[in-house]
Amino acid sequence: MEDRKVVDGLVSIIMPSWNTERFIAETIQSVLDQTYTNWELIIVDDCSSDNTDELVASFKDERIKYLHNEKNSGAALTRNKALREAKGEWIAFLDSDDLWMPEKLEHQIDFMNKNGHSLSFTEYEKIDEDSKPLNIYVSGPDKVNKR
Repeated sequence: MEDRKVVDGLVSIIMPSWNTERFIAETIQSVLDQTYTNWELIIVDDCSSDNTDELVASFKDERIKYLHNEKNSGAALTRNKALREAKGEWIAFLDSDDLWMPEKLEHQIDFMNKNGHSLSFTEYEKIDEDSKPLNIYVSGPDKVNKR
């Protein structure tokens, strides 16, 4: 495995995609709307048969990298392919049907830098297929260890 050059402060956003034409444009826009702008979005399409390609191609931003699997491989292998392309000091995972609030990356990177953390996660709110909040919040424990 070759050594990859890590870019300080860069967030590599890992996004697998499969037949997400209904959602992916809004998801990409939520990344473009981030107040923290030092990111790369690596989308790996897992052999979609819908119009995902056309929707992704409509975004003209050099920070967006769009790759394709040669055969359908599932979300885990698709994420791994994107990870191999990542150049960021930080890695963030975003599903192609999820949305980020505009200050998500700014707050999270600031939190990790201020507290010396190399890993963090955030609470999230569930939404329906029309992006309407369901008032259901999901969070994890205050601390995570190897167990």
